[in-house]
Amino acid sequence: QVQLVESGGGSVQSGGSLRLSCAASGYTSSSYSMGWFRQAPGKERERVAAINSNGVTSYADSVKGRFTISRDNAKNTLYLQMKSLKPEDTAMYSCAAEYPDPGDWCLSSIACFRYWGQGTQVTVSS
Repeated sequence: QVQLVESGGGSVQSGGSLRLSCAASGYTSSSYSMGWFRQAPGKERERVAAINSNGVTSYADSVKGRFTISRDNAKNTLYLQMKSLKPEDTAMYSCAAEYPDPGDWCLSSIACFRYWGQGTQVTVSS
């Protein structure tokens, strides 16, 4: 059974940084896509960033240049380095995974992912 556990959320001031982690377990294949998503109160879940098994990444326009997604396959861990945080980045951040890697689909679609973590809260104050 695939399990995803996020950590690293918290409260920071505008302009600050945080690094989120997502520890994955329940599968050993390196052929999988992973992504970070967020949902603010009253808003729909939105894609933040995604990475496929080849290391190709995609980002939402709102976070380009500020957030970096990366993965450590040896540790089965996904990361999201967030810099220059803004109050509008406040949301519950969740990681997701899909395997075997379906190619580029997961780079642009929430619907691609079957496995989800519970989320970690990020709050940015002005």
